[in-house]
Amino acid sequence: MKPIGKGRYVARLAAGSADLRAAQQLRHLTFRYAAANGGTLLLDGDRHDDLCRHILVEDHGTGDLACCFRLMSFASGAAIAASYAAQFYDLTALQGFAGPMAEIGRFCTDPARTDPDILRLAWAALTRLVDAEGIELLFGCSSFQGTDPARHCVALAHLAQRHLAPPQWRPRIKAPRVHRYAEALGAQAPDPAEALGVMPPLLRTYLAMGGWVSDHAVIDHDLNTLHVFTGLEIRAIPPARARLLRALAQ
Repeated sequence: MKPIGKGRYVARLAAGSADLRAAQQLRHLTFRYAAANGGTLLLDGDRHDDLCRHILVEDHGTGDLACCFRLMSFASGAAIAASYAAQFYDLTALQGFAGPMAEIGRFCTDPARTDPDILRLAWAALTRLVDAEGIELLFGCSSFQGTDPARHCVALAHLAQRHLAPPQWRPRIKAPRVHRYAEALGAQAPDPAEALGVMPPLLRTYLAMGGWVSDHAVIDHDLNTLHVFTGLEIRAIPPARARLLRALAQ
């Protein structure tokens, strides 16, 4: 993938151990809330890093990393058991998905940066990869900060009402600690604007493009998050939004 620029930022594929280390540092800062320890920046890494491509969004003036995520591709759902999400969700239903798919993971932005161009550029880079490889389904884990479901009841109720996965693709329970929010909150009808206002930005973007989620959330004490499996069938993306993404990806 050739680099893509917008404003003061540029998106590119990571190239080498230094780039991966920078991504792991930003991930640790974002997901584990630690910066420096005795002058040494801490890292967030796992065995999936070596299996993925890593996409970086940098400030081209300073070289500082503003955003990163990783991407693991699969020829079809037959190999989905090797994904990161498969540790937490029973994805047997998705093994029957015939088209190419890709898992997005560890998507994060520098907490000190709020420029909307960062997220736009990240999605433009992803769009270019999706189009080049004929990806038909994107999936991953979308996280809420903290492990108390009560903090996120409005957002979860909105998901239960409007955005559950189609039955033929719906993940089943695998993790030892989950919150079955669709059962607990399905009768509630929160104001959509209020619910979207407290939704994590990445998940909100998925939903705006036609994404869907699991009917339960996994309680992840390692990362101090509550996360839902999220899927996005590329054919479901509204045409106007797809045109905007492709224009930016040129």
